[in-house]
Amino acid sequence: QVQLVESGGGLVQPGGSLRLSCAASGFTFSSYAMSWYRQAPGKERELVAAITSAGAIINYADSVKGRFTISRDNSKNTVYLQMNSLKPEDTAVYYCHAASWTRSLWGQGTQVTVSS
Repeated sequence: QVQLVESGGGLVQPGGSLRLSCAASGFTFSSYAMSWYRQAPGKERELVAAITSAGAIINYADSVKGRFTISRDNSKNTVYLQMNSLKPEDTAVYYCHAASWTRSLWGQGTQVTVSS
């Protein structure tokens, strides 16, 4: 069964940190580029960070550069998003995405709320 399962979301105070994980199964994880997207209430889904299949190329949205770090462990079929110095505007549902030339896969999302 093809699956992407996110975890690690929750409620955190401004300035705090969270680490999101996305566990993949049912496909050849190491052949897929992986990304994290987020969607805040009333807003469109936006790309947060992306990493190529071997981890050679990484991109970030300007709004998270210097605060978020994407990484992957192909031996564990898992991609991570380390989020530091969180701000209220980072509040959103965060989605994991896997992409190959022929397939696009989404996780179910995990809620991140930054509030005091």
